[in-house]
Amino acid sequence: MGLSVEDLIAAPTQRPQLPTFAEYIPIVSAAVTDGTRRVYGSYWDRILEHWGYRRLDEPTPSEIKQLVEHVKVNVVPRRNARGGRSAGEHLIAALRCLYRHAEDDELIDHANNPAAKVAKPRRLPSTRRAVADTRLDEINQTAATTGNDPALDSLILRLHTETACRRGGALALRPQDLDPTQCLIFLREKGETVRWQPVSPTLMAPLQRHAADRHAPHTGQLLRYTNGRPITGRRYDHLWTRLGKHLPWVATQQISVHWLRHTTLTWVERNFGYAVARAFAGHTDSTSDAGTTTTYVRATIQEVAAALAALTGEPHPLS
Repeated sequence: MGLSVEDLIAAPTQRPQLPTFAEYIPIVSAAVTDGTRRVYGSYWDRILEHWGYRRLDEPTPSEIKQLVEHVKVNVVPRRNARGGRSAGEHLIAALRCLYRHAEDDELIDHANNPAAKVAKPRRLPSTRRAVADTRLDEINQTAATTGNDPALDSLILRLHTETACRRGGALALRPQDLDPTQCLIFLREKGETVRWQPVSPTLMAPLQRHAADRHAPHTGQLLRYTNGRPITGRRYDHLWTRLGKHLPWVATQQISVHWLRHTTLTWVERNFGYAVARAFAGHTDSTSDAGTTTTYVRATIQEVAAALAALTGEPHPLS
């Protein structure tokens, strides 16, 4: 055929035509976790709106930057907005997720990944901080005396204050996750992390009673309305909106349930040190930037229980 070995080596390899964003986004969406899909879904919709007909290898880093600026300018204005920085960051993260799957599927090389060449906006320090004891008392008192289900709202606030769990962890809690003998609950949170978290007897009893009174299935969601329907994140939104109407400083500072996590973990760190606070928060080794020393100084569940006992003023079976 008149071909040498050198000719074959030098011959360019023909890659198949890449899919369009409209073709590939549903594939990636089906491959990621529910949490990832919930975070990136709206940004994938934006990408579909602008580039649905385009193929993955067509947008350039400059075009990605242009789309980021467009999203930042047209973001829905909120009281705690920071010029669309979060929207820009999430859009780049959503694109990187798409192209990371494209690399894994051998559709593109890392060198040709345009999203990897665009830097995320620098994340500004969070404005959240620990809530003062007097303010926390006001929040709990208002939740317990207003609204259409104060028992539910008080239970939610107590759960987050004692465990410093995230909203997703509370919503994922099931009756089967309660260990009343050792006063432990099994939390499943973001990043598919899991942990046994100590709770006080004062919290364990209402959790069990709530599950029984509202007919929560053993393997179903624990937190429910009086009619037995599972709550969603909307309950949290309504709760803090109501608290903001009664306590103007809550609305002004945009207090949310995540502030309770800051409050509890700050107290634990100040009184029991970084290692115990880290274990209390459910942080894994991979999420730490404090160095490899944390691998060797991890706190035990007994130490977490001791911190909880001091926080609540109640003895704990494991402490």
